[in-house]
Amino acid sequence: MFETSGDILNLVLSVCIIALTFFLCWGIFYFVAAVSKWYKITKKVEIIVAEAEIIIETVKEKLHGSAAYLFTLGDVAKKIFDYVKEKKEEREDKPKKTTKKKK
Repeated sequence: MFETSGDILNLVLSVCIIALTFFLCWGIFYFVAAVSKWYKITKKVEIIVAEAEIIIETVKEKLHGSAAYLFTLGDVAKKIFDYVKEKKEEREDKPKKTTKKKK
């Protein structure tokens, strides 16, 4: 079976090549599995970030609309206070009627 030391060397080399091939395939399998998991995780993160951007845009629009309403309400309130102030000044400027009390 083994006539020379060259035959033993060839057997050892073939076993080493088979073992190396097995471990390389095993490593490549785990590398591909890890990359696949990272791909799934990044897709989920992208979806979450996109949804967060949509929520942030919605909140911005709501706040912008609310700010416009608050500004309008502020103007209306200012005009009401000015109107009330003018009426109060008009009442104070009018001469008071004195009425005589009958006894």
